[in-house]
Amino acid sequence: MDSLTDVHGLLVGHSQRTGDGWLTGTTVVLAPEGGAVAAVDVRGGGPGTRETDALDPRNLVQRVEAVVLTGGSAFGLDAASGVVAWLEEQGRGFRIGADPARVVPVVPAACLFDLGRGGDWRARPDAAFGREAAEAAAAAPMGAAPPQGNVGAGTGAVAGGMKGGVGSASAVLPNGVTVGALAAVNAVGSLVDGASGVLFGEVWTGSPGTPSPERHAEAARRLAAAREESERRWEGTAAPPLNTTLAVVATDAELDRAQSQKLAGTAHDGLARAIRPVHLLHDGDTVFTLATGQHAVEPAAVNDVLAAGADVLTRAVVRAALSARTVDGPGGLFPSYTDLYGRG
Repeated sequence: MDSLTDVHGLLVGHSQRTGDGWLTGTTVVLAPEGGAVAAVDVRGGGPGTRETDALDPRNLVQRVEAVVLTGGSAFGLDAASGVVAWLEEQGRGFRIGADPARVVPVVPAACLFDLGRGGDWRARPDAAFGREAAEAAAAAPMGAAPPQGNVGAGTGAVAGGMKGGVGSASAVLPNGVTVGALAAVNAVGSLVDGASGVLFGEVWTGSPGTPSPERHAEAARRLAAAREESERRWEGTAAPPLNTTLAVVATDAELDRAQSQKLAGTAHDGLARAIRPVHLLHDGDTVFTLATGQHAVEPAAVNDVLAAGADVLTRAVVRAALSARTVDGPGGLFPSYTDLYGRG
């Protein structure tokens, strides 16, 4: 189905709220019970994260049960508390002693900036969002493709003034290993080549065609006008841009923690192909990895997993752009790529 959930055992759930000042949400990726080997690589200059130090290969915790991607900037990290509480109720987490009820769920999380985009600065995810997204993930059929576009952590996402969102993709390698990605695309940089109107990521994944010069000129004019209108609605507070693209890249390959961390690092190449510029001071770009360990791989074959991580993340960004829908509200006017260029 070409999504993160093609990695067997992974589940995705979203929680979001729109209208009445809201435009934000939370996405939870649940690992199989017992957890997955996890890692992280943070490259943006303005990250907001929780429990990322626990993922250092030198540290104690070997596996995590869930990862949280959320809107709301630093306030939104509270969504992870709802996931921690839900996991504890399920008896899932780092075990303390023989009593199966004594667990400490370690839930890495990262946030993106979408404050005020619905009109209300104080409308941001809390623990209830995290619980709702975790419950939605647990209730999803195994292998079902998660919703994309204006959902979860992508609800209030914007990329270069254009509406961002959630996108997902996957690939199966010749040896049977699956690699998947899910991204919440919310970038200072652009997803679109200013000279042609082609999505940068489609240069790598295969473009369906270049927009006509007339269509591109009109789209560029509309996007510039939307940026001006969004700043007016924010009463001049929209600059400088504050953003962050978040991603989870997963595989069913058996990777150790150091290899998982390497996968998180090489996956950032996928962002660099699809977003320009990327990893700026006002981005907090963060990539998590999860390795479920269902397929043993030869040491040389790990390179194929690393390369695929970047490839599927590029495609996840493209799918986020193509799945997003225009938002026109009190916090701003954010046109979608499909609206601007007549695709979808």
